[in-house]
Amino acid sequence: MPSKTITASLDGLEEITCYLAKYISSDTIIFLSGDLASGKTTLCSAIAKDRGIIEGVTSPTFSLQQCYSEDLYHYDLYRISNEEFFEMGLHEELDKSGWHLIEWPDAKLQSFLTNAGYNTASIIIENHGNQRDYFIEV
Repeated sequence: MPSKTITASLDGLEEITCYLAKYISSDTIIFLSGDLASGKTTLCSAIAKDRGIIEGVTSPTFSLQQCYSEDLYHYDLYRISNEEFFEMGLHEELDKSGWHLIEWPDAKLQSFLTNAGYNTASIIIENHGNQRDYFIEV
């Protein structure tokens, strides 16, 4: 599995989206971790734009899930526990074909989904002012 660290500004995410398009299979859960305001939703927006989706990318903090196309889904688990995630049936959405971008994943959820046989990738974002480091594990 390739891993890579890319340093970029929030306005220059093309290198990251190109890397992801090259190395991530079409049916993958992508875990996005980082501090508040580190740029997780901005990266989701760049991924959507790279896939031809220009408008409508917002953080699903209160809706928990946004569907941008038939193969791009976005989740925000900041406010819910793993138990709630399963009780609400959100795990069933992960069986749909496409990329599933999950902000604020819990380590136990990541481990469970990886061990359950899902294709997974992880991106950890560290904020350094105008620049961010994106640690990508595919």
